[in-house]
Amino acid sequence: MKKRTLLVVVGLLMLNFCFAQNKGKYEELKKEALHFYKSKEYQKSADKYREAFDFMDGKATPTDRYNAACSYSLANRTDTAFYHLFRLAKDAKYHNYGHITADPDLNLLHDDQRWKQLIAMVKANKEEAERYLDKPLVALLDTIYREDQSFRRQVGEIAEKHGWDSEEVKAHWELINQKDSVNVIKVQKILDERGWLGADVVGNKGNLTLFLVIQHANIEIQEKYLPMMREAVQKGNARARNLALLEDRVALRKGEKQIYGSQVARDKESGEYYVLPLIDPDNVNKRRAEVGLGVIEDYISYWGMTWDVEAYKKQLPLLEAKQKK
Repeated sequence: MKKRTLLVVVGLLMLNFCFAQNKGKYEELKKEALHFYKSKEYQKSADKYREAFDFMDGKATPTDRYNAACSYSLANRTDTAFYHLFRLAKDAKYHNYGHITADPDLNLLHDDQRWKQLIAMVKANKEEAERYLDKPLVALLDTIYREDQSFRRQVGEIAEKHGWDSEEVKAHWELINQKDSVNVIKVQKILDERGWLGADVVGNKGNLTLFLVIQHANIEIQEKYLPMMREAVQKGNARARNLALLEDRVALRKGEKQIYGSQVARDKESGEYYVLPLIDPDNVNKRRAEVGLGVIEDYISYWGMTWDVEAYKKQLPLLEAKQKK
């Protein structure tokens, strides 16, 4: 009996080890697929997604399957693109109707007779998913979301044209701050009257909007609603990775170090980006994984940075001094 139990335990350990290996390979191949997509090598991207899915016996996250469909579409492999999109609609009940109908990556599929069938499924999924939503509140939060994000997306374009320290950029940030001050009043009213509402009431975008508005508010408001968001995460009404970003921003504003490395700043003199002061840099990826964030190496690459933990630790006293100023 003991021998049999030991064999079972060894078997489970081997199974877990193999799964971990496959998962690691999956992530590696997925990263390569994304790299090829960004460099517009769509056929290579599609092939890497296929390899990644094969390592997981055909399984994939909805996001990865959608991205694979985009690569297949752009590579003019419409049959495989539709295969992944129909699997999304059937198995994952994909319902982001607004995104899929506006995504230029899928334009090649629009003239295919299967497109209407697919979109009808997605629309039905959307109607089912939103069956019990508070529609007026969803509409209000959708408007707030657009105001919060659209003006921020314009900052880079204005800075590229006029410079980061230009009067045009400063004026645009004043406009953003004005919009934020109005939106935070609206969101505070929702939070004070109804609490931190989950996606089951306001949808995923509405739920995200609550976080974004508080994330962009002043420190007093952030500190007021931080405990509410922590409780919402425990109840499943908010995402842990979003909470992590708010935790970091509040910590830095209080003169402390951030926890997850989500906050990045730009040096005005050199124009280079850097990760704001961070506690225990050696274990940042462990903490990030616990809340569903990817590794810091990938995260900061968006700003053209590379992660060298030893170099960062040496720079940390200088970064802390800079932050205090």
